[in-house]
Amino acid sequence: MIHRPRVLVARRIPTHTLERLAQHFELEVNPDDQPFPRDELIRRLADKHGALTTGSERIDAEVLAAAPGLRIVANMAVGFNNFDVPACTAAGVWATNTPDVLTETTADFGFALILATARRITESEHFLRAGHWNRWSWDMFTGPDVHGATLGILGMGRIGQAIARRGVHGFGMKLIYRNRSRLPLEQEAALGARFVDKDTLLREADHLILVLPYSSESHHSIGAAELALMKPTATLVNIARGGIVDDAALAVALRERRIAAAGLDVFEGEPKVHPDLLALPNVVLTPHIASASVATRHAMADLAADNLIGVLAGSGPKTPIVADISPRMRPA
Repeated sequence: MIHRPRVLVARRIPTHTLERLAQHFELEVNPDDQPFPRDELIRRLADKHGALTTGSERIDAEVLAAAPGLRIVANMAVGFNNFDVPACTAAGVWATNTPDVLTETTADFGFALILATARRITESEHFLRAGHWNRWSWDMFTGPDVHGATLGILGMGRIGQAIARRGVHGFGMKLIYRNRSRLPLEQEAALGARFVDKDTLLREADHLILVLPYSSESHHSIGAAELALMKPTATLVNIARGGIVDDAALAVALRERRIAAAGLDVFEGEPKVHPDLLALPNVVLTPHIASASVATRHAMADLAADNLIGVLAGSGPKTPIVADISPRMRPA
């Protein structure tokens, strides 16, 4: 009897991707689409060769030690701060993510948040739905322009560059950015981009968007001190990861109108949201849906499946987070 590799699908995914995986593997699928408690995740992974995960599943040395046959954890996300990547590498377990396929969709949403935040769309909709709109006035829900303004981007990877193109070519914005490494000069020239230090970025941006990876180094990259440098007319958008912004400090800055508004798709401790943010009118809040177009979510699931099939069939992953490891041999 030939034993097929055993794979845990930790959350609900598109049916066609499940059917494809079932052609290759013995599947165990999360029946409730709720994140497994940690002890349950460890128990279910104990005899698995692979796992399709989302940002909800923390994979670290403890989990890996309890799953000796595990050869790949495939995140259905571009972010991977739920993985202890060094621990995966040391254990010979491939860690993969889904870059590229969500770049343009996420950039669309990031720019939508810039517009909604600057033009007070959520705030004005709530006003209308509550029945308060009974007259017109020249300054009703006025906000800053987006076209022609200065767009600041913190984190100039694939998604940051896609947002930059929308701002510069679509809205005639001036572009400043901060990144771990500077873009090639020809890319800067094409965008009219200016590479600046972080303090300059904070001081000059009319609309600041965060698109950097989460790590211990980027934790609370935007806190009270950074918010104090921003213009009182500026907006802040975070589509990166919760924890990059100190949400409590942001709530204070918004309440005291030290910045004009914020748009947030990610939060510290999500799905919980800081209660002070929920009480504020000048913040647009969305439930981590920047990549949520039908086509993109299908492409993300398919790429995660490609990585699982590649590793467990012996050809290797398409999009490894670390390019070269010594994978474990599949147990007999």
